[in-house]
Amino acid sequence: MSHRLSKFFLSICLGLSFIFTMTSCKQEVHDVIVENHFDSLQLAPFVESDFPFITASIDLRELGERYPGDNAVVRGLTVQLGNEAYASFDTDLLRWSVAWTGEFLDLLGMAHVSYEDFFNKKNRIPLVKGQPQMATGMYPGWTTKAFAHEDPRKPNMREGGFKWGPIPPDQAAWQGVYVNGHRVMMNYEVAGAKIEEMPGSYAFGNQVGFLRTISIEDQSQDLFLNLAEVLDGSNVEEKEGRVYLYSGPEQDTVTAVAILNGSSDISLLHKDQRFLAAQFEKTNKKTNQTLVIWSGDVANLPAFEASLDTIKVEKPVFDKGGSPYWTEAVYTKGKLSPDTAAYVSDEIILPLPNPWKRNFRAADIDFFEDGRAAVVTFSGDVWLAEGMDGDLTEIKWTRFASGLYEPMSVVVINEMIHVFGKDGIIQLHDLNGDGVADYYKNFCNLMEQSIESREWAADMVLAPDGSIFVAKGGTLNAGPKFSPLATKGFRVGSNQDGTVLKISSDGKTVTQYASGFRGPYLGMNPKTGYLTASDQQGNYVPSSPIMLINEGDYYGVPSTTHRLDTPAITKPLLWVPHNVDQSGLGQVWITGDKMGPLQDDLIHLSFGRPGLFRVLLDSTSNDVQGGISYLPGYYPAPTNKGVMNPVDGQLYVAGFNLWGSKSKVVSAMLRLRYTGAEFYLPEGFKAGQQGVILQFENELDEEMAENPGNFIVKRWNYDRTEEYGSGYFKMDGSPGQDVIPVLASHLSEDGKSVLLVVPNMNEVMQMEIDYRLTSNGQAIEDEFWLTVNDLEPLALEELGFGDVEIGDLNIDISQLDIESKSEEKPSIAKGEAIFKNMACIGCHSSGTVTKGMYGPPFQDLFGSTRTFNDGSSRKADAEYIRSSILTPDLEVVEGYDSEMPSFVGILSDTDIESLTLYIQSLSKH
Repeated sequence: MSHRLSKFFLSICLGLSFIFTMTSCKQEVHDVIVENHFDSLQLAPFVESDFPFITASIDLRELGERYPGDNAVVRGLTVQLGNEAYASFDTDLLRWSVAWTGEFLDLLGMAHVSYEDFFNKKNRIPLVKGQPQMATGMYPGWTTKAFAHEDPRKPNMREGGFKWGPIPPDQAAWQGVYVNGHRVMMNYEVAGAKIEEMPGSYAFGNQVGFLRTISIEDQSQDLFLNLAEVLDGSNVEEKEGRVYLYSGPEQDTVTAVAILNGSSDISLLHKDQRFLAAQFEKTNKKTNQTLVIWSGDVANLPAFEASLDTIKVEKPVFDKGGSPYWTEAVYTKGKLSPDTAAYVSDEIILPLPNPWKRNFRAADIDFFEDGRAAVVTFSGDVWLAEGMDGDLTEIKWTRFASGLYEPMSVVVINEMIHVFGKDGIIQLHDLNGDGVADYYKNFCNLMEQSIESREWAADMVLAPDGSIFVAKGGTLNAGPKFSPLATKGFRVGSNQDGTVLKISSDGKTVTQYASGFRGPYLGMNPKTGYLTASDQQGNYVPSSPIMLINEGDYYGVPSTTHRLDTPAITKPLLWVPHNVDQSGLGQVWITGDKMGPLQDDLIHLSFGRPGLFRVLLDSTSNDVQGGISYLPGYYPAPTNKGVMNPVDGQLYVAGFNLWGSKSKVVSAMLRLRYTGAEFYLPEGFKAGQQGVILQFENELDEEMAENPGNFIVKRWNYDRTEEYGSGYFKMDGSPGQDVIPVLASHLSEDGKSVLLVVPNMNEVMQMEIDYRLTSNGQAIEDEFWLTVNDLEPLALEELGFGDVEIGDLNIDISQLDIESKSEEKPSIAKGEAIFKNMACIGCHSSGTVTKGMYGPPFQDLFGSTRTFNDGSSRKADAEYIRSSILTPDLEVVEGYDSEMPSFVGILSDTDIESLTLYIQSLSKH
């Protein structure tokens, strides 16, 4: 190349370099968050003034003598109408349940009380703080054929229970809500008629009136709209297009309704000096009408009448989308974990702080096909995130939706975001492509939801055929106690609490799939359609199980059976000891080809421990049984839900803290990343008549594997009763654990499996294997837990143990000298370790903190006088502490619920003495 040509190309390169440099200089410069600090967060209020609604339950029983008394709204779309006016629209009954002025709500719900006070669980049902102006009772807002006030919903199957859930869909159906600026438009159907309603308010003098702007299409019959119910009404006055209902002993209060623009197709009705309504006559044209409702002193009636001529209703174009509520983005940088193991957990830094001073407690995550993520928070927000792959250098977060009711699940279906909360499954639509949702469409609200806070909208998973499964929590007694007691530990919730429900792919039908749960969370194999679930230890649930769910299964909680027959209790796939996982949540199957040895495995997520577990399956000709081992890693917060990223093929996990975990971090998101290093957890197991086989990825050291002294095998059963949890019981029924001798251990022909020859194998709820092995010079010291549901002879030759002679396994193990570890002496340090390892720390403070805790604090407990719920009392001495540990239901401290498991057979006398010493050390007595 000539010198001149070289200079020419050099000038081009320099020019291009300059252009690229200038381009990069013009790129947006923004701050990147690299750490989250929940303890120093400055948060704005839960209710944001520039977003028009939240969804919440409201207890309406104490509005006053003028209003219906047996009243509550569960799925209340509560709208900020301006002029310090608010209305809560019941999306189940399609009614204005209450409208009021002044202060907003007393936000007492679970998501509300824990929004800033992160670990506060002492919730109640929200109340109206301001002045009620109108209310309707628990009957449909719209009826056909007659002006009626009967509730058409299915009765509760249990005595004393309330009717919950939506109006039967053949009568009416909630469709969703549009948002545009400070306005909302609700749309629903009644008897085939399509109705759009925009609520509003207006001020006149020092008074506020309410507006209901309604459009109706395809109306083939008369429709009746219940507007207000006044219990102390005493006189009614009718005028042209107006009705006045006077109330109070002196008739000094009036509830007025008016038709803003006169029409021959609409008229106002009243009944029994109590009910006010509007009748829309059938028509073949579109109806557009505004109704005005006001309540106040009779002295202000002339001002109300004069104000009607001043009202102007401006209706935005809702179906085209409005301006975005949130335009700013937040950028974070992830923390990569060193590649010190086969699987490491990288931390996804959350968008905290953010411009809106909004809390972020990650409940669930799912991905679009291009790798963008949708994350839902317990506070009711949905965020979008870009950049969750590679080295996590920069993750861009934007807000997409808000106002949802305690959502705990998000699934992207056909590239559309679906969120499951107590308001049902909401499908979010961005109508104008500006990155913010404009339409909150009701995909399915046919699942019943009671007002009890512990009836969680717990989980949602997508099946390969497009159907959806959801899990609903049982109505635990620890909630606000709105409903009567059902059984010990449970209130009467809806007809679907404590169930797994199957929803058709179009959201139109819901069927009960399995029942008898306390608090289930789900997993779905996207290839096979296998449905799994976990449950929580508690009343009737002796320890936390993992289950392989089939249609019609029943899992043992009587109050959540929801069947007319008395079914047999289905055995779980696996029981997990309380000290191993105090509270299990979701499951996820590893798919793709980038996760190494975990490929196609089931991963169980723990809230209580927290962390991830590998679940292994052992199939027999009659049953399936499971085993589990813990995946070591960095888990700073509970691990609630997990999902595979379709782009990088790794497992992403979201979780937040609240109910009682050994972790004290408020929320975190992680990526479980495969590094390619050697992996040493069991990859399979077999339990049979000759013993147990543990299978590994790598060859094992023969000397270690064939030394029976390197293995300790224990087994025990649980006792399923109405009490909270269970102790451990030997095969003969006595408290404790059987320690079983390993008669011999054999290495397989390929060197990757070890057979533990165990005498007197039996079906048993729990086995624990402690083992010490060596592989590739790596010492392995770990534990494996399994359940034996079915015993068959092990096919030893097929499994690589063809030359093994087993011998007689029918022996009296009580005559054998089984070496056991000598127990250390009681100590404060040992007691503190038990306090943490047994998850006591999740419910009891070692200090004096009581707010939000399930159990009383330990500081100054020893030597104090304890008063119990039955009015009795006693001194908290060593015997009291022992009794509280072994029989916690006998004496429950005043103000607390019975939610502590018995540790019979779990804690030894030395353990109890150590825990007593630790509690005593926290006291000044």
